[in-house]
Amino acid sequence: MIIVHHLENSRSQRVLWLLEELGIPYEVKRYERDAETMLAPPELKAIHPLGKSPVIEDNGAIIAETGAIFDYILQTYAGGRLSAPAGTPEARKLTYWLHYAEGSAMPPLLLKLVFMRMPEGAPGLLRPIVRLIASTVQQRLVDPQLTTHLAYWESELARTGWFVGDGLTAADIMMSFPLEAAASRGGADKSDSVMDFLNRIHARPAYQRALEAGGPYAYA
Repeated sequence: MIIVHHLENSRSQRVLWLLEELGIPYEVKRYERDAETMLAPPELKAIHPLGKSPVIEDNGAIIAETGAIFDYILQTYAGGRLSAPAGTPEARKLTYWLHYAEGSAMPPLLLKLVFMRMPEGAPGLLRPIVRLIASTVQQRLVDPQLTTHLAYWESELARTGWFVGDGLTAADIMMSFPLEAAASRGGADKSDSVMDFLNRIHARPAYQRALEAGGPYAYA
């Protein structure tokens, strides 16, 4: 049985949702973030050297990185479900979104989070200066990137409401976390198409079951 090493409020929620959509049995081992640093606990380093989530175990194999985990599950267990026929434009597009989600979408969202929190950790006397620097970086560098990505998502979702084809695929599951994060801190809460997408996926029974399995999740 697949074991999912699941960290609260993290990318690993998508892995649980994927498994629920496919009806694949799994076991969850939950980990909580450090209350001060919000980092993963050191126990995860016993599973993988980087000490991050998601990580899955299956038949003795340890697989890390969300995209690699998705590839493994789709190739090993899905039987063509939530995917597209090999060699088709849809299959190439699905592969693109599986890589884009972490490679392009998440970096500016992570930068946004870092610069939003930066003033909190600064010494009192320096806090106004740090706040000014953080605000300037967000306005000049981070926010314009997020605006570009948001417009891209809107244009893609405007076609069918999904990222590939006219129904749910693994691409939508993979893209859920960037869109959820963007709705929380990147301005996507003002986009009708993005919020409609999030409302539809959050209402899916498999998504709800994944929430029950994974525990509290701040982005749903």
